[in-house]
This record gives sequence, C-alpha cells and structure tokens, in this order.
Amino acid sequence: MASHLVIEDFGSRIATVWSQLRPATRGLVERALHAAAGGGQPARNFQYDARADLELSRFLTVLDDRAAEKSDALDPETVSKVRSVADTCASVLLEKTESAEVFAQLVRRAEAQRDYKRIDILADALNSRFPPSEICELARSEDVIVRELANEALARCPISVLAGLLSDPVDAEIARHALRRQVVEYGSEEARQIVNVLDQVDEM
Repeated sequence: MASHLVIEDFGSRIATVWSQLRPATRGLVERALHAAAGGGQPARNFQYDARADLELSRFLTVLDDRAAEKSDALDPETVSKVRSVADTCASVLLEKTESAEVFAQLVRRAEAQRDYKRIDILADALNSRFPPSEICELARSEDVIVRELANEALARCPISVLAGLLSDPVDAEIARHALRRQVVEYGSEEARQIVNVLDQVDEM
C-alpha cells in the first residue's frame, strides 16, 4: 500500500511531493498506513517536528486536491486509495500538530466532510496541546468555525495564562475578550477583578 509504486499511481504531482518528503516523514506515513490497514495503533515513539508538520500538511493538500478532481483520469478504486491515504495523513496531523495553520486546514477538511466528531476532537486538542499564542492566532482566523473553536478554547484557559497574554500587544485584546467570557459564562470572580482593573486603566 505504501510502496513507491502505489504512490506513483496517484499521479505525478503526488509522486513529486512524496519524493520530497524526508525519509523519516515517509516512514511515519507508511507506519500509519500499515497500522490503519491492520487495525493496529501506529508507532508513537517517532520523531515529530515542525518540518514533519509542514511536509504532511503539503502532502495532505495534494492528496485532497487529487481526490476532488472532477476528471476521468483516476478510476474509482484509485480515488478511494487516495482518500484513504489522505485520511491517514490527516489522522497523524490531528494527533501531533501544534500549528495554527495546520489546525485550520484540518478543521476546514472536517467541515467539508461534515465530520463533526473530528471537529470535536480538534477542539479538545486546542486546550490540551496548543500554545496560547497559536490559539490567539486562530481566534483571528477568517474562518468562522476556526475562530469560534479558538475563542471557546480561550474561554476555558486558566486565568493565569490569559493574564500572561495581556502584556502582548498582538494577543491582549483577544485575552481580554476571553476573560470577559469567563465572567459572563462561568461567573469567575478572579476574571471579573482583572477586567475591572483593565477597564479602570482604559478610563484614565
């Protein structure tokens, strides 16, 4: 399934991107495909870094583009295989990514597939895995669902984390919004005190 020959069958663009992946990233995809085919769990002790994130994101993009093509160039069985590899690639990213850009890509993909369970899993990953600065970046997204998920995650962040963002000129306004939500939705007294101080400073 993960042999070079099968990847070549998917078309030259996919084969080119596949050939540009580092051997470690290719091995990661191959292990995940093998585990998916056998119903087992992929190996979790592999090296994963920002470059693997970028490579897998690009590979997923060309796979999805190929699967969505409205042409007779691919037979239904090959389209099914392309989608299967794409889904496996997305699953690896879902488990590992800490990138705002990749998160937004996965949300858009799940939204297009009406896979709301996957959107819920992505939402849970925000609080457990993503740095606050990345969540703030997502809160500025033009994509409505991405923005809502990020704002929801920030509203559940520890107040100490949000307070730490108040000194950041880029993220301060988003942190204030999250603190106000904690006051309104959770009745947080600590958040209320911080918001009151901020409002007083604004009035001075």
